[in-house]
Amino acid sequence: MVTMLALILMAQEAAPATPPPSPPPPCASEAHAALDYWVGEWNVYPTSRPEQKVAESRIEKLYNGCAVRENWMPTGRTGGGSLNSLRNDGRWHQRWVGSNGETVDFIGGPNANGDMVMTGWWSNYNGPGQHRFVRMTYFKLDDGSVRQLGEVSEDHGATFTPGYDLTYRRKN
Repeated sequence: MVTMLALILMAQEAAPATPPPSPPPPCASEAHAALDYWVGEWNVYPTSRPEQKVAESRIEKLYNGCAVRENWMPTGRTGGGSLNSLRNDGRWHQRWVGSNGETVDFIGGPNANGDMVMTGWWSNYNGPGQHRFVRMTYFKLDDGSVRQLGEVSEDHGATFTPGYDLTYRRKN
């Protein structure tokens, strides 16, 4: 005859062990969320002319949260896009590909204010032979819009001048 204690011991031995918790997805860290404020559907305007729409842009978080992709659609012209990811070196990398085949690689990360800052060497920035070092900064604004400021340098980053200044406003 089996005693109650024996039944309890047998039940404990037969019960499967609690499995360990699943690890979080590989790109679920706070660092991987550094560009989440840019994700969405946008109308884009020059910051100095907020009534003059120059583009639409779709920013998507893809690949299990490991990448952020922009599809840039300027008004009346062909577009381009970028793929952004946080790599194992701890820095954000962006590859811009334009519709005429140019590519630009940027590297950077968030600054102390949480703004994303990336720099890269842009061959033929304003035409053949006009190569520039470019610094892009993405600012999350209080109203939920995003400002992208592009600054260019002809002296490899010693000094910068404004190149472009755009404000992304969410589509309604």
